[in-house]
Amino acid sequence: MLNAHPLAQRVIGGDARAIARAISLIENADPSSVDLVRSIFGQTGRAYLIGVTGPPGAGKSTLVDRMVTDLRRRSVLDTPEHDRARASASGGGAPREVKNVGVLAIDPTSPFTGGAVLGDRLRMQTHIGDDRVFIRSMATRGHLGGLSRATADAALVLDAAGTEVVIIETVGVGQGEVEIVRTADVTIVVLVPGAGDEVQALKAGIMEIADIFVVNKADREGADRLAAEIESNLSLQQFGPDEWRPPILKTMATSGNGVPELVETIWKFRAHSAPTRASRQRFRAEDQLREIVSRRFMDHLERVVLAPGEIDAIAEQIAARTLDPYTAANGLLARAGLPFDHRSGHPEPGRGAKTGPYRDL
Repeated sequence: MLNAHPLAQRVIGGDARAIARAISLIENADPSSVDLVRSIFGQTGRAYLIGVTGPPGAGKSTLVDRMVTDLRRRSVLDTPEHDRARASASGGGAPREVKNVGVLAIDPTSPFTGGAVLGDRLRMQTHIGDDRVFIRSMATRGHLGGLSRATADAALVLDAAGTEVVIIETVGVGQGEVEIVRTADVTIVVLVPGAGDEVQALKAGIMEIADIFVVNKADREGADRLAAEIESNLSLQQFGPDEWRPPILKTMATSGNGVPELVETIWKFRAHSAPTRASRQRFRAEDQLREIVSRRFMDHLERVVLAPGEIDAIAEQIAARTLDPYTAANGLLARAGLPFDHRSGHPEPGRGAKTGPYRDL
């Protein structure tokens, strides 16, 4: 392994301290974190990523806690015979066992410390003594979506460490938080009756990203009405005969009611989507590549090309309508030495591109 990061082998070996240290390096954008990801990347791609999103107060953390309990209980109690029977009942999607579970809980950023303000580990005390469960709160650090920029790389660390299932719990739900679908293999949208957020959430692009809907706190008044509202929205969409139609499940996370059914439904989706997982991973890889290039380009502009505060000054001109964003972008591209088509405002294809692998990206 060329230029291997000193933590890489310990992470791959499942060392909990090394995993925690690696995620801290990634979260803090330590320059060495890039070498770390490079070093472990070949050992990734095996973990199943479960995204859990929904409005604040929907009980996501409690639900995730119960999901972890169910996954670990199956690991301890299952025999091959029981597992084969369950796999058959669930459409063949249930794994033989889940030995290691990781949770990345994405919290709002404290304006004072820059760290995670809610601390989901405090809400998941059940698993403190279980060395097969790794729980980490991460801060959004002002990122517009519900995911921290570092989430995908943190998931890679857990993946390389041999974690079979990684659950990613995101902040809130809305126009920005739909990015969970770009990271997770399955997306669970959690809604709760009577919170005042449910109808708005259904209008915020959530119908397009949910693979499974969960009406949590189902003992509350209005749970049936909320489920009917979701069903009404689903009925407006067309699903092919072999296409997955998001089911609507009811849970009471505090008691655990409905959680085993939720986990079984996740396995059913996993089996159903298995034939297309490779293509979805390719799309995610392309999306991640674009995000990295965009971020690196902007970092280069601000660090090397522009004067301090110049981006803010340009943004003010655009906001004041004294400069349009296309002219501003063309100017930045020109200053960075990138040719662009003056008519379209896009970089010219094939111009200024270097051949060969971009080892320094």
